[in-house]
Amino acid sequence: MTTGSPMVKDMQAFSRSYAEARDKFLAAAAAAGLAVESHAHPLRGRDGEALAMDVVRDGPADASRLLILSSACHGVEGYCGSGVQVAALRDATWRARAREAGVAVLYIHALNPHGFSHVRRTTHENIDINRNFHDFSRPLPVNAGYREVHPLLVPASWPPDDANQAAVARFIAERGEKVWQAAVSSGQHEYPDGLFFGGTAPSWSNTTLRGVLRAQGRGAARIGWIDFHTGLGPNGVGERIYAGRDDAVATARARAWWAGGGRTPVTSIYDGSSTSAFLTGLMWNAIYEECPQAEYTGLAMEYGTQPLLDVMRALRGDQWLQAHPEAPPEQARAIKQAVMDAFYTDTDEWRGRILEQALESMGQAVDGLAA
Repeated sequence: MTTGSPMVKDMQAFSRSYAEARDKFLAAAAAAGLAVESHAHPLRGRDGEALAMDVVRDGPADASRLLILSSACHGVEGYCGSGVQVAALRDATWRARAREAGVAVLYIHALNPHGFSHVRRTTHENIDINRNFHDFSRPLPVNAGYREVHPLLVPASWPPDDANQAAVARFIAERGEKVWQAAVSSGQHEYPDGLFFGGTAPSWSNTTLRGVLRAQGRGAARIGWIDFHTGLGPNGVGERIYAGRDDAVATARARAWWAGGGRTPVTSIYDGSSTSAFLTGLMWNAIYEECPQAEYTGLAMEYGTQPLLDVMRALRGDQWLQAHPEAPPEQARAIKQAVMDAFYTDTDEWRGRILEQALESMGQAVDGLAA
């Protein structure tokens, strides 16, 4: 499937700005004869451009089987995910395969367009939307570990001084990198100016996505979802992370779809097999609430870029910059470049590996939905 597909060679599907990525997505949809539903964001982009969550459906409105392909849950990660979506829309072979299997494909481009445009992981509210899907009428999870590390994460000066670096190094040496990762990244709701903030109310992306799912998914009996991410694991390797409730039947189904007989294993945050820490408020919660009639099977495709501590340092720098807009332009550019490098490897070799693995996972999902 992958070797003969135009998609795996489409390096031009990737972009160097959100505006360019959106233009390519809209053009690919138009060339495919597909309508675009655009949900305008209330703010403008880095270069003054309009922002939107753009939605394209390839397949009949009454299809019983639906595959969702989404990008830019974590803004800057959209430089990868958008490229996959554009390449897929341009690939007649892939589109025909899904159509012949009776699977409609829903492309949700730029779940977090503001972060995508501004080269940030979070939304304009500083919210990590993949920690934002809670019932906010109930008490929110408490991340006691984050309380301890918050003072270290965003120091008064950047780069961090020797004392800060020594304190971080001591924490990791004494407790381990996994404990540091969990404390920092699991999600927190107490520090709006901190990292991995899950918010205290639904974000714009949360409410907008829910509307899309209700409109597009309520008629489907079976829904598969691949959400494209970057920033964890070995460079260029796409970890298939189960994205759903802690349910043995659904987990087994995801592994039957995507594990490739053990060749492409599916990991989980529930059994500790994933490079990700255990997280709360994840986006896939919405599918159970907005499309309760559907059998749901989900995957986060997580592509590696840099070592974990380098990625976290880039995020720390970006959070410092957010609090210090007066930073010198040269320093601001260096911080933003570090964020880009942490979530996107700018080589054709990396892009080729991303496309090949994406296409494979998409084909596996179509086969699973059609079975």
